[in-house]
Parts: sequence; structure tokens; C-alpha cells
Amino acid sequence: MKDGFYNIIKGKFLVSDDALKNWRFIIFLSFLALVMIASSHSADKKVHKISKLNAEVKELKSEYVDVRMLLMRARMESKIIAAMESRGLQPSVTPPKRIRIIEKKE
Repeated sequence: MKDGFYNIIKGKFLVSDDALKNWRFIIFLSFLALVMIASSHSADKKVHKISKLNAEVKELKSEYVDVRMLLMRARMESKIIAAMESRGLQPSVTPPKRIRIIEKKE
């Protein structure tokens, strides 16, 4: 067992007669490590993108609420009356009349 450990440390398994299969295995493990690292980086990028998009969604929701509040204030009757008074328009004193059209069948 001691000799096997020393052979591994010295690297004799890389230069021995059956070293080709050892090299293939080492290259295969290196390829798997590279794939794993690339996958990890890809997952990190996606997590950062999701975080950025969530922050943008929160900001847009806040902006939507603000704009909706401003619109509700602008649609109030008192605001409309005040805005039209500056143009010389005033609300009607008499209520509107309903017009009915009656068709006679002949």
C-alpha cells in the first residue's frame, strides 16, 4: 500500500505502459469539471438577472400606483370644474333632458 501511494505521488501512473487509459480518464474528469463550472456560472447569471428583474417589477408597480393616484385626483369633479373655470366654462345649472325618439309603425 505504501508503494502504491508513493507511485501516485511520483506520478508513475501517468508514464507507465497503461497510462493511456489513465490519461483518458483524467481528460474526461477535466471536461466534466469544466462543464460543471460553466453550468454554475450560467446559474449565477440567471439568479442575478432574476433579481434585477424583480427590482424593476417593484419599481414599475410603485410607478403604476403613483400614476393611478394622480389620475384619480385629476378625474375628480372638483378638479375638472376648477380646470374649466380658467377657460371660462362653468357647470350647467339645469340638468340634462332626455330625448326620446318614437318610431311609428305603419
